[in-house]
Amino acid sequence: MADILTNSKARRDYHILETFEAGIVLHGTEVKALRAGKGQIADAFARVDQDEVWLHNAHIDEYSHGNLQNHQPKAVRKLLLHKSEIRKLAGFAAVKGHTLFPLSCYWKNGKVKVLLAVGKGKQEFDRRDDIKKRESDRELKRATMKYSKGK
Repeated sequence: MADILTNSKARRDYHILETFEAGIVLHGTEVKALRAGKGQIADAFARVDQDEVWLHNAHIDEYSHGNLQNHQPKAVRKLLLHKSEIRKLAGFAAVKGHTLFPLSCYWKNGKVKVLLAVGKGKQEFDRRDDIKKRESDRELKRATMKYSKGK
């Protein structure tokens, strides 16, 4: 499972509550552009609308060898999920403070899949706590490495 696109800001800015794997409806030039790694999902989000899930603000660059039928880079794209998953996502999205956003896009059996997450926004102090925890883990790892090399 090699990632094509990743949303690096997502894990920093949100507490991930649950993830879903979704298919995505793409045109031929969009798939070719993704094969070339041309796109970004940093500002993308998903929305449930009339029992369908749509991906907004995902930018897939125009394919360089495309013709007049090339795709729109910021087009709204449909995500493919089971009905029960869509109902579950709609329930999560209805709660104030919860957001639907993509964590990554990747290849699975020759098809592009989107790892869709439900998250709750982190406060500033949550981010600081994460940084402190990461720093202490690094220091602990350094100390154990130094100790193990000393023997």
